[in-house]
Amino acid sequence: MLKIGLLNGPNLDRLGKREPEIYGSTTLAQIEELVVAKANSMDLEMDTYQSNHEGSMIDKIHKWADCGFKGLILNPGGFTHTSVALRDAVVASGLDTVEVHLSNIYAREDFRHKSLISGVAKGVIAGLGYWGYLSALDYFSAND
Repeated sequence: MLKIGLLNGPNLDRLGKREPEIYGSTTLAQIEELVVAKANSMDLEMDTYQSNHEGSMIDKIHKWADCGFKGLILNPGGFTHTSVALRDAVVASGLDTVEVHLSNIYAREDFRHKSLISGVAKGVIAGLGYWGYLSALDYFSAND
């Protein structure tokens, strides 16, 4: 069974409360439930994790790589634009990575237009809300 990790970065634990006009009203727990249910229906094994701490996110990527995971769905949150260390962890892991953003980062402030992750990801899905996570699962299912 194909193993996929779903990793969400800083402040995504605040979904449903934080700027719903940008991020929607769906909570992270609800998104994780939707993703896990869809993964199960596709015969994919899914593990989820969220952290507000860069080092914890890096440790989780390393662990998943060492445990034989194939893919990573990553919403790095604010670390998208700042974390060389997170980018390096993605590269070192060898995990096929799809970068996901709830909002369209290219339609927002200029500083959000630059992603340090996108250059090492298989693809980027931005602006589709939680549907972006589900679309990333479709990619992994089709490329198993």
